[in-house]
Amino acid sequence: MAFTLPALPYAFDALEPHIDTTTMQIHHGKHHQAYVDNLNKAIAGTPNEGKSLEELVQKAGSISPAVRNNGGGHWNHSFFWESLAPKAGGSPSGKLADEINTSFGSFDAFKEKFNAAGVSRFGSGWAWLIVKEGKLEISSTPNQDNPLMEVAETKGAPLLGVDVWEHAYYLKYQNRRAEYLGAFWNVVNWAKVNERFSATSK
Repeated sequence: MAFTLPALPYAFDALEPHIDTTTMQIHHGKHHQAYVDNLNKAIAGTPNEGKSLEELVQKAGSISPAVRNNGGGHWNHSFFWESLAPKAGGSPSGKLADEINTSFGSFDAFKEKFNAAGVSRFGSGWAWLIVKEGKLEISSTPNQDNPLMEVAETKGAPLLGVDVWEHAYYLKYQNRRAEYLGAFWNVVNWAKVNERFSATSK
């Protein structure tokens, strides 16, 4: 079965004014679609055809750059869309909130460190909140790599990720990546992040 583009779980304009409609349309319909299409081309007729996206991503370092880049792009964006929601933001609750306070000192300190990981990522890439060996950590990856890949500098289970490729923010924020990252917190789907965190402790 070929991979397909997942539908957004909300309307293109649902994250306004923090992420604009046109960016969402292009980001999802053009960029993410291209990763899906190119991944399907890269695995067609190879031993990787028929493998799950997770299998491809985890073995990214031992397969072709086309599968690594496009498989990572497909996984990362599918994860990203679910990390966002309209009328969301605020702060986490329950055990996740407690763990953030324990690991980073406070929620504000966590956001500051997470934003710094996104701002300091040279070129294109992602910033992540992950669980590594039962502890929360912040990391970043280049291009379309992610913490599930065996080639990642810091490996772990992703809870939250933010896309800092220019295509994610340039139409609205131009070169102001820090401003985009500030707006990001208004649309974080903490219910989904909490769900992922709970799954890591089972």
